[in-house]
Amino acid sequence: MGLSAAQAFVREGAQVVVVGRNPDSCATAETLLDGNGLAMSGDAADPQTAIKAIDLCQTIFGGFDGLYHVAGGSGRRFGDGPLHELTLDGWNATFQLNLSSLMLSNQAAVRAFMAAGTGGTILNIGSVLSYSPSPKHFVTHAYAAAKAAASGFVRSTAAYYASHNIRINSLIPALVETPMAQRAAGDEAIMAFIKTKQPLDGGRIGKPSDLDGAAVYFMSDQSAFTTGQILTVDGGWDLSEGQY
Repeated sequence: MGLSAAQAFVREGAQVVVVGRNPDSCATAETLLDGNGLAMSGDAADPQTAIKAIDLCQTIFGGFDGLYHVAGGSGRRFGDGPLHELTLDGWNATFQLNLSSLMLSNQAAVRAFMAAGTGGTILNIGSVLSYSPSPKHFVTHAYAAAKAAASGFVRSTAAYYASHNIRINSLIPALVETPMAQRAAGDEAIMAFIKTKQPLDGGRIGKPSDLDGAAVYFMSDQSAFTTGQILTVDGGWDLSEGQY
């Protein structure tokens, strides 16, 4: 989702710095940005990663206008799951991946905006599971809790920093074609469920590009009078019962 959005931002005239954990993926991403982007390797849960990315943006491109935080993912491999099976390590790792990393990147962005006195925009990725659970196929209670906490974080920080002309908003996707979604995408029963749970466009899994239009809006001056908003882009998930 991050790379797709970065390409959309470049098409709109932006210059971007993209960050990923895999150096090979970063190198590939940089070649796709038509000379208007740089890529750096780093873990969003490292307190220095966002600081370094923002400094790189300011040094190379002469300023820093906005942050799009996409980093996060399932904690299933760490021990996330239904509450009676959830491990403390799974809980902590899932929150580190999905909430602490978001706090760190947002904090670095807010500090940079305030130091420059320019204002700016922050966009975070949440999850439809934070408020519309799916108890048969998507049972990761720490993940749902972390994403729900992220929505509260967005609203509270947006309120506080509005007077600094810093806008903070969130996009809420359902199931989108990402590495995190591979388990679901390879399961025929889940995909049959998704066909009825996300009924738009024939009933399909989302594409990263489905979020690009909303991301461009929130990251651009088109949303100059919009903050604290949580926009769902979910193919109809929240409106649909879904059939098993």
